[in-house]
Amino acid sequence: MNKLLVVEDNKSMQEMLKSILEEKGYCVKTADDVSDALILLKKENFHVIISDLQMPGINGIEFLKKIRCLNIPFILLTAFGSIELAVTAIKEGAFDFISKPVDPDYLFILIEKAIESTRILRENIIFKETYTSEMEKSIIIGTNPTLLREAEKLKQVAPTDTPVLLLGESGTGKELFARAIHKLSDRKDKPFIAINSASIPGNLLENELFGHEKGSYTDAYVRQIGKLELAQGGTFFLDEIGDLPLNLQGKILRVIEEKKVSRIGSNLEIDLDIRFVFATNINLEKAVSQSMFRKDLYFRINVFPIQLPPLRDRGDDIILLSEYFIKKFSLEMKKGLITLSPDAVRKLQGYSWPGNIRELLNTIERAIILCKTDTIGENDIILPEKPFSIPDEFNFSGSLKQIGNRALHMVEKIKIEQTLKETHFNKTRAAEILEVSYKTLLDKIKEYDITEN
Repeated sequence: MNKLLVVEDNKSMQEMLKSILEEKGYCVKTADDVSDALILLKKENFHVIISDLQMPGINGIEFLKKIRCLNIPFILLTAFGSIELAVTAIKEGAFDFISKPVDPDYLFILIEKAIESTRILRENIIFKETYTSEMEKSIIIGTNPTLLREAEKLKQVAPTDTPVLLLGESGTGKELFARAIHKLSDRKDKPFIAINSASIPGNLLENELFGHEKGSYTDAYVRQIGKLELAQGGTFFLDEIGDLPLNLQGKILRVIEEKKVSRIGSNLEIDLDIRFVFATNINLEKAVSQSMFRKDLYFRINVFPIQLPPLRDRGDDIILLSEYFIKKFSLEMKKGLITLSPDAVRKLQGYSWPGNIRELLNTIERAIILCKTDTIGENDIILPEKPFSIPDEFNFSGSLKQIGNRALHMVEKIKIEQTLKETHFNKTRAAEILEVSYKTLLDKIKEYDITEN
């Protein structure tokens, strides 16, 4: 049953409207003035509001302005009908305007139209949110020349099956680019499967990639399909390939070259029809020179490199991205239109963003939660108060290389301790945040003698 709210200070008119609307099958609540109506709106949901224009205290148009954000169809009643007043009401968002004495049949028609308009609006919003949630995963925002140049390269390579290597610091949007490649390819209607090799312990990563047969090892009670096989016909995105253990690098190389995969515990080879996209935030050439990464795998994946610039080098994109994130989170949190104050803009532009887009996104989400008005102020933008400072007791003796190594170890230890504390010593989650392999994190914890306090 559709619920209506009638706001009318004239008791006889209020009772008449309630009576004819209930006879028509509507559930009707009444209020003598706007104050009472606002109390009801906090407690209950209504499909349509019918309000008098002239009331003591707050009039109908001012009432409409107050509750416009609720998106409830608003029908205004008045004994003082005029074209000018009708135009004002419609401009302020009224669904329609009707003069007294009220024609019940005409009012019923207006109410049904209002209810139908709400249904269509809600369906469109649901479609838009669903569409946006999919599309925003592959949308690229920015005007920076370097970014646009790399995006143009992306558009050129997307229709092909050429492997792509995305390079850039953590948080620069490499998965965003990977999804865009998939969306712009002929494989867009097939699966997009992503896996981060730095976030999964080495002993589990092989199983995630290749899957296993029932009984292939202890606890393998059922067959599991690997991520490579799940990507059949689509795109497989291997993030942080630089952290892939050496023993798996050879296996991945074979998959890339032969386009075949075997589950753990099986000799059966499964033909693959997938497109590969890789990403890393480390210098693979250096890793190859240090025997940390296979040279043959490097040459095989480095067919079409795309370099993503850090956010600090993207100038006005900081504000462009901020405004996009503000719209996104404002919609999710139902906070209405929110803007950035000039002081907030200056604060955002004056920061170096070591965490890149991911850090900016988190900062804006926090600011949306903190701001108490429709404007994000400088104090709503929470950033590190000061850069890292070297302790007085730091040992500066020895060569520049020795000092550099000591500084690196000190910073690594502080960062690892901080991340472990934030994750309540969840090492798997900490490794994911630090973007290192689980084994690397365990080795660092042991090296720096980090314990859970």
